[in-house]
Amino acid sequence: MFSLEQIKKAHSRVKTGADFPAYIQEMKKIGVRSYVHFVADGHITYHGLSDFNLSGPPKWDSVPIALKGQKEKLEREIRIHQEGRTDYLTFCRHSAEAGVEKWIVDIQNMMCTYYDRAGAEMVAEPIPDARAYSH
Repeated sequence: MFSLEQIKKAHSRVKTGADFPAYIQEMKKIGVRSYVHFVADGHITYHGLSDFNLSGPPKWDSVPIALKGQKEKLEREIRIHQEGRTDYLTFCRHSAEAGVEKWIVDIQNMMCTYYDRAGAEMVAEPIPDARAYSH
């Protein structure tokens, strides 16, 4: 079983989207199989083996999520973030503006999928292997 303290420690090393692949490898090592990130308040629910679930507290006061998903805006913001040009909080704010209600990181299948308020998939992308990822 993993703890919020272990997750917090792993997350403390993430400065930009360029650090994400290494973060995912660390999450895998501590036993996180997937997690759901809720953009409105930043809380995350983590899932492990044997139906083990753990939820973190909200990270910020609730922010509005755009009523309609804007796939092109989201794709642009993801690219900018992956290039290391925005930090986590900025990316979350831009995601809300693009209409992202949540994203699900499937560590087992190395996929990150973004969903709008209606639950429709906006973008699904593979998570690159940290060893092959260059900053």
